[in-house]
Amino acid sequence: MECRLGCGACCIAPSINGGLPGMPEGKPAGVRCIHLDEHNLCRLFGTPDRPDFCAAFKPMVEVCGDKREQAMQTLTWLEGETQPAKRH
Repeated sequence: MECRLGCGACCIAPSINGGLPGMPEGKPAGVRCIHLDEHNLCRLFGTPDRPDFCAAFKPMVEVCGDKREQAMQTLTWLEGETQPAKRH
């Protein structure tokens, strides 16, 4: 699958725990990355500054679905499912 231009779900839904340019503490889940432009394209794509987490993400139908809304839902769900359990 090719990345769907203008989607940007992978730059919003997941958290990024390592620092990235302009976001030294990383990016919380659900927060738009500061490198996502007004067309939902990554300004760091193809540069050495792009975080390893982002470079490793590959679009897949199972994750991205047929449209952006499906990608946001799936990635948000995956983010929640992969977080350590909170202790009370």
